[in-house]
Formats: sequence, C-alpha cells, structure tokens
Amino acid sequence: MATNIKKEKSSPKISQLWGFSNLNYFYFAFALILIICGYLVMATGEVNSFQSLTIAPIFLFIGYIILIPISLIIKRKEK
Repeated sequence: MATNIKKEKSSPKISQLWGFSNLNYFYFAFALILIICGYLVMATGEVNSFQSLTIAPIFLFIGYIILIPISLIIKRKEK
C-alpha cells in the first residue's frame, strides 16, 4: 500500500510577514523606553526647571523624531 504523505508548508516567521527584523524591534522598544523616561522626567520636575525644559524634550525628540523613524526605515542586509 502506498500512502501519500503531504508535507505541511512551514509558516513564515512573523518578522518575514511584517518585513521587520529583530533590529527594527530593538530600536522601536528603545524609542518607547526613551519616550516613557522623557515623560517621567517631565512629570517629576518643577514647571520651570532644567529637567522639565531641557532634558525631557531632548529625550522625547530623540524617541519620536529619530529612533521611531529609524526603526521603520532600517533594513538588515541580506546575506
């Protein structure tokens, strides 16, 4: 008796479906952590303090304007 065994197709990895690699997720996670830290620094400082007017906006700028776009744009080179 001959049995026909069908091979199941392996499902593609999530990173292949979305087109993002682990490096993209790392940059995005780091951006989120930096943004949360920026808001925490802003919330704990006084209204006109150095940390509320300088440090927190720098954290937020780096997170929103630099790291999140990098996490969306960067592509790992194929081997």
